[in-house]
Amino acid sequence: MTDPIKLSSSEETLNSANQVPLDSATNVVELKTKIAELAALHPLEYDLERKATAKQFNVQIKTLDTEVKAAKKDLEKPQSSFLEAVIPYADPIVPSDLFEEIRQVIHQHIILDLPQGYSLTLWATMTWMMDCFQVAPLAIINAPEKACGKTQLLEIMGRICCRSIPLSNMTTASMFRVTEQYQPTLLIDEVDLFIKENKEILGLINAGHTRSSSFVIRIVGDNHEPKFFNVFGPKLVAGIALEKHLPDSTLSRGLIINMRRKLSHESVVRLRHADIKKFEVIKAKLARFALDYAEQVSQAQPKLPESLSDRAQDNWSPLMAIAECAGETWTLAAYHAALKLSSTVDESLSIGAELLTDIRTLFETKNIERISSVDLILALVDDEERPWLTYNRGKQISPRQVATILKTYGIHSKTVRMPYNKTPKGYTAGEFKDAFTRYLAADTRSADEGDF
Repeated sequence: MTDPIKLSSSEETLNSANQVPLDSATNVVELKTKIAELAALHPLEYDLERKATAKQFNVQIKTLDTEVKAAKKDLEKPQSSFLEAVIPYADPIVPSDLFEEIRQVIHQHIILDLPQGYSLTLWATMTWMMDCFQVAPLAIINAPEKACGKTQLLEIMGRICCRSIPLSNMTTASMFRVTEQYQPTLLIDEVDLFIKENKEILGLINAGHTRSSSFVIRIVGDNHEPKFFNVFGPKLVAGIALEKHLPDSTLSRGLIINMRRKLSHESVVRLRHADIKKFEVIKAKLARFALDYAEQVSQAQPKLPESLSDRAQDNWSPLMAIAECAGETWTLAAYHAALKLSSTVDESLSIGAELLTDIRTLFETKNIERISSVDLILALVDDEERPWLTYNRGKQISPRQVATILKTYGIHSKTVRMPYNKTPKGYTAGEFKDAFTRYLAADTRSADEGDF
């Protein structure tokens, strides 16, 4: 986002009874909009307009010339062929109306739950004001099978987000160069087809999550000079069964939108039948919203669900700050969307956390204080829907694998005294208390839902 135009009060400033006093953000926005229009004119047309515009907005002619020249330079950059300049909407924006308009457009074309629609609306809005944030949560579009609408959703988001660039099976070099040069919203489809073979791209996606850690170093040029590339920015990644292809470290950086296939009685509007001008108007409104509400969003300290992890709260902070601009209805909707989308993510992030959860349940349901490693394995694999029956390459998890996972939490097997004077290797409940407290959040979801 560019800085507001600095206006001079020197004697060169034109004075007239018809001048517009630039004492409000609205007038500054109107002047910026006019500058964008002037930049698109032929030089002869601009020459006819410049004096009248300078007089109207009470600015020096040379100041206007400088700003128009800068705007024209932006239009003439190489990216103009695919990153169009968006002129902010002329009228002030009512955020709740704009957000509802975007949400309805998304639901018109895609089968989604309401919390998913709210989340995507706020995420798309976030892409227009990234200068306000320190965290850029990923939007992760996940589908269990083909024909769930993920590609159509990607295209819709591309028509709404700021400076969107669709990429598929991209190279590492293209990603960090494009991100550094254009600061776009990257739309990366078919991640499941290439991400496992390209760990470097995965690292770049993860690095771009937080502004403070978003720089990567690459050797460039004939002289092999090191250069810093900034990869911070919004990224939407899509694929099939991404829980199998993306590591926990990436999933935890995003809002996961789980798609579903359309039923016979459910209907959507095909994107080819959509009114293109409708999306152009939405983008103009988003550009205007970003100008009008940047300061409010930057200073916001939104209330976040306490049951979310620290990273999930970081992810939702930008979206909640934006939602607050639209009043209580959208703030509450965003709050509950965070609970629904990200509480589920937190519960499935770590295989270690899953193991701890099942062991805690085992101690509580059987009301025991100690268990042998053999009996622990038998109890874990008893539930066919849990991962332990096939954890070891199709076979049940081994005592060594259990010990290895638990070791990371400071828990070690030892000799335990069991009935009939048996002393096998095993575990006692007391060893787990610290890990249960530190790594397994209490079930506070109901309290959160009624706490707002």
